[in-house]
Amino acid sequence: MSIDAKLVELNISLPRAPSPIGNYIGGVVTGNLLFMSGVGPRKLEGGAVTGKVGADLTTEEAYDAARLVGLNMLANMKSVIGDLDRVTRIVKVLGMVNAVPDFKEHPKVINGYSDLMVEVFGDKAGKAARSAVGMGSLPGQIAVEIEMIVEIAD
Repeated sequence: MSIDAKLVELNISLPRAPSPIGNYIGGVVTGNLLFMSGVGPRKLEGGAVTGKVGADLTTEEAYDAARLVGLNMLANMKSVIGDLDRVTRIVKVLGMVNAVPDFKEHPKVINGYSDLMVEVFGDKAGKAARSAVGMGSLPGQIAVEIEMIVEIAD
């Protein structure tokens, strides 16, 4: 089944990939690796999910924000490589959580992203090596930012 058909089956529609808001590009392909720039939880209706996890947002709300990051990342990947069927394996995910200093559930937050990748690409291609870390702040006070490295086919 193609990834586009899988998205339809999962009742997932991707947002439009945004243009970078700085001096960078959304992703770089070198050899068979795709290095994706960090993506935040941009909402379809505009704006982003903001706030400190553990103060302004619960773990569950941050999980949903991380899933939203995943939808935005899929759209960005598609804009860079043209076809999500080219993805052979998600290799590495770095999940950054804008959290209060004593927050301890960073992995549960980033599961929102990882769970989506497994839903879309399956266990073999979607489950990746991963780090989930806390940050004192993120750009625009977004709740979550995630970057990743992906193996792609020609």
